[in-house]
Amino acid sequence: MSWIRKPFRYAILFTCILVLGSAFVMLDTFVIPHTGQAVALASSANTQAQIADAPAQPDTGVLITDTSYMDGNLHITIETMYVDNTAVYIADIQVSDAVSLKTALANNLFGRNIKQTTSDMAENNHAILAINGDYYGFRNDGYVIRNGVLYRDVAGNRQDLVIDADGNFYIIEESEISAQELLAAGAWQVLSFGPALINNGVIAVSYNSEVNQSMTSNPRTAIGQVSALHYIVIVSDGRTSQSDGLTLYALATLMKDLGCTVAYNLDGGGSSTLWFNGEVINNPTDGRSDGERKVSDIVYF
Repeated sequence: MSWIRKPFRYAILFTCILVLGSAFVMLDTFVIPHTGQAVALASSANTQAQIADAPAQPDTGVLITDTSYMDGNLHITIETMYVDNTAVYIADIQVSDAVSLKTALANNLFGRNIKQTTSDMAENNHAILAINGDYYGFRNDGYVIRNGVLYRDVAGNRQDLVIDADGNFYIIEESEISAQELLAAGAWQVLSFGPALINNGVIAVSYNSEVNQSMTSNPRTAIGQVSALHYIVIVSDGRTSQSDGLTLYALATLMKDLGCTVAYNLDGGGSSTLWFNGEVINNPTDGRSDGERKVSDIVYF
């Protein structure tokens, strides 16, 4: 480099440092795994009791078909329908105890860029039905409470879904309450993606509502509550020649029609996956290839 004038050498060196630094930041944000640890355990006596796994139930009386599951604690029926030129998969779920509604983290670790497919997490946790969660590991903020354990208490500008120790759903604004307060009140799960689709029986999104950086119609994953221990899960296909995808308003309207009083939008797009009894039911695509995207967490029964 002797033929390059000294000021230009510094400019080239500085440019190289900037490029390498930017590359590292991108890798650190999206690729390099970082493990974390729990902030606190649930302090509510009711929630602490829920954390312990329910006693194992005998397999007698289990009835399974391609679209249903029934035992003494769990009843699931799955229906496929077409809405707005989109394949939509609807699971109607009733449980006998709130502890049947659980979450799991990829590789059983909390942290950033720790990922597994929904299928792998479902199988590892002996799920009957599972969906992708809120992909908390893609962000540095948003409350994370899972199975009564507080992992992240950094607030963002988000609406969260809180599931209490009785299995009831309600919507909160992170700007209005702390994660520690939610934990003390007995929060069993807190999911931070959004937005709320239905709140107190009223559709909470408008015709033009959308998640930041998403297209108008997308693959979607959502969960809602009809009544005590009665839930609806919806996963839709999208971004393919066979399925256009749903808008948030269409998703909320469908949840409303199915009787949900509270419903919440989870991570969608290539993450949207519905797994039931050992198989993926929908047609996920991660944008690069057909198949499941690896995500940071699941919700399962």
